[in-house]
Amino acid sequence: MAKTFTDDNFQEEVLNSDIPVLVDFWAVWCGPCQMMGPVIEKLAEEMEGKVKIGKLNVEDSPNTATKYGIMSIPAFKVFKNGEVTHEFVGAMSAEELKNKLEAVL
Repeated sequence: MAKTFTDDNFQEEVLNSDIPVLVDFWAVWCGPCQMMGPVIEKLAEEMEGKVKIGKLNVEDSPNTATKYGIMSIPAFKVFKNGEVTHEFVGAMSAEELKNKLEAVL
């Protein structure tokens, strides 16, 4: 199951994680973000233990979204050792996102 990231838990859950983290920056009103919801859940199950996967609502956690320069959503950022190593923007298939993620892990 995908985790829920917030301004309050971002440091602990993402930046201090000992495994890579994929963060899905999204909002309730964003259609493509809604389409990605099931994709994120599926990947979280399939890749459990290899990578931590979760979602951050940009409206509920504006400080983190602003800090990482989120301009359009859905936006995906891969964090390793507290740093952004890769970014992807826009809706995509589960297979496409999994392939992109596996290529950078």
